[in-house]
Amino acid sequence: MVGLTGVERGDYTGGMSILLFDIDGTLIRTSGAGKSAMEAALAGVFAVTELRDEVSYSGRTDPAIGLDLLRVHGIDPTDAHNDLLHSAYLQHLPTSLERFGGTVLPGIREVMGLLHGHPDVRLGLLTGNSYHGAQAKLMHFGLWHYFRFGGFGDGRHDRDDVARDALAAAQQYLNGPVDPETVYVIGDTPLDIRCARAIGAKAVAVATGWHPRSELAEHQPDWLFDDFSQASELVALWLGVR
Repeated sequence: MVGLTGVERGDYTGGMSILLFDIDGTLIRTSGAGKSAMEAALAGVFAVTELRDEVSYSGRTDPAIGLDLLRVHGIDPTDAHNDLLHSAYLQHLPTSLERFGGTVLPGIREVMGLLHGHPDVRLGLLTGNSYHGAQAKLMHFGLWHYFRFGGFGDGRHDRDDVARDALAAAQQYLNGPVDPETVYVIGDTPLDIRCARAIGAKAVAVATGWHPRSELAEHQPDWLFDDFSQASELVALWLGVR
């Protein structure tokens, strides 16, 4: 398989790995579709005519982004206002995804094909996107069906809380306790690495988002790759290939 030389289904050593994937910058790039949809929502709901580019989106939850957008545009940052903003964002998102295109990042389709349905791997999400935002993005790119559980940004402002939700979701899905040592958090930001540590999981960083490899390395992830086409050894570990 292109970019994953040496990783094949074969002899398995046993043991289960729980893989929790971030979305934006890790699985896909939307080419600004999400940001555009949020700004369209802000303009439509609150009649904002001058959009200020002062809010960081990277690695953060939708509610945290929404509250910051409200603040910098002089709108009372209440939960009610944030809910209105997010509802409008979800309405704009499908059209925005169609307009901006975007891409599935290198190696991801190949890795999903290898891991999906494997008896020793469970695929989940750990994302700042709300559940419905995550669903819209991943359905657009044909990836949603790979994932069975996850932690999402709904009602969360701290990414570490999303990590705890994802771990709890894995335990519920598996109907039993999960050893954090078997959990891998895969993401493209320092916040992904931090939230892996918050639940005692292993941190896998990929430099496919806005943060360069050198910056990610400063946060000492357990694995660091330019992209998933370079991750054959780790994928082999997950597959239990001898």
